[in-house]
Amino acid sequence: MRKLFAQPGFPRLFGGLSTSMLGDSVMLLVLSMWVKTLTGSNAMAGLTFFFMVLPALGAPLLGVWVDRLPRKAILVWGNFASAAAVLPLVLVRSADDVWLIWVVAFLYGVSFVVLPAALNGLLKELLPDELLVDANSSLATIKEGFRLFGPLVGAAMFATVGGWLVAVVDAASFVVAGLLITTITVTETPAPAKHSFREDVLGGIHFLVGDRVLRHVLAGLGISILVIGFFESSIYALLDAFGKPAPYAGVFVTCQGVGAIIGGLTAAAAVRRLGEVAVCALGLVALAVSTIVCIVAPTVAVVLVGAAICGLGLPWTFVAFTTLMQRRSPGHLIGRVSTAVEVLLSTPQAISLALGSLLVSLLSYRQIFAIIATVILLGALQIVLTLRDKLRPDPTGGNSGAQVPEPQPDTASLHPGTISGVDP
Repeated sequence: MRKLFAQPGFPRLFGGLSTSMLGDSVMLLVLSMWVKTLTGSNAMAGLTFFFMVLPALGAPLLGVWVDRLPRKAILVWGNFASAAAVLPLVLVRSADDVWLIWVVAFLYGVSFVVLPAALNGLLKELLPDELLVDANSSLATIKEGFRLFGPLVGAAMFATVGGWLVAVVDAASFVVAGLLITTITVTETPAPAKHSFREDVLGGIHFLVGDRVLRHVLAGLGISILVIGFFESSIYALLDAFGKPAPYAGVFVTCQGVGAIIGGLTAAAAVRRLGEVAVCALGLVALAVSTIVCIVAPTVAVVLVGAAICGLGLPWTFVAFTTLMQRRSPGHLIGRVSTAVEVLLSTPQAISLALGSLLVSLLSYRQIFAIIATVILLGALQIVLTLRDKLRPDPTGGNSGAQVPEPQPDTASLHPGTISGVDP
């Protein structure tokens, strides 16, 4: 990590991102908590997350502009725009204003598409490939570390003062992040010549379809995410079963943060030792195990143990995958590859959030969690069976995530049937 923070510009980038992550950790749970408190409905609370992932369906259109514009400028102005987007929450007063929370959740979702894509491109400009996993691990650690107190602080502010204060704090964090990133000096590679808009939109998807490793890992993640969204609606049903109020979700997420700190701190070492593909699969297994622990839990204390195991699995899964994607994607396509990944992962997530809002009124949380565990294990199995040859690092010193040569795809030959007919 010492070598990472010695890289020019990275400490200020890390400081800016950490500040906005702090605001996120205080706010994100409050959005669904707010809806639950105003309406008393678990299903409507779950729909809050549905609106948050909805913008990912249009991610390829946003990805074109991420690759055409300077990534630093996108991060700066994107943070300022995010600050403006959350401030309307100060107007929420009653259940009639729930629509306003959902609008803010949607705008939050737009930032979740654009800002990470721009960040992936900027990291490739700032850092050598061998330090990408350290950067992803350090950012995951600080993000998940905020779960130790961020959700509790947000829940406490919401319960004692009101959601408007949480909105103001979150907006301020975005402004500080934008100002810090403004001070970074970076020379960005000029964007390549523009092709037709259709070719530009499909460029990231075409690359993912053609890359065997990314294609199969994405298939396993997509299978798992088809049910991971069930957590968002059923968490309140789980708390109801143990007689806990909605704000107790902050305790659950804080325990998740304990495990996530451990996962974030160990993810880089795990990737170097085992390779990105194996660590991604192991992370999914940890998520399934955590769900099983919650199913058999006799007390809420055991549920919190399951939350910690879940926290461990999340950074292992997504640090490994993010590093794999960054290393294998050519620089001029990273924005479109990132946003294509958003579509391919957020589409099943949106489906799972909508379906989870329905299932929570039909099944017990234990039945829902059993479905989650089964499907996640199937996703991990998909990765292991299709990429058996990538489960160990290259003995010559590379690893399964080494960047492949930049292809020159014939995007004109790509048609919608190619995308829908991808071999998983």
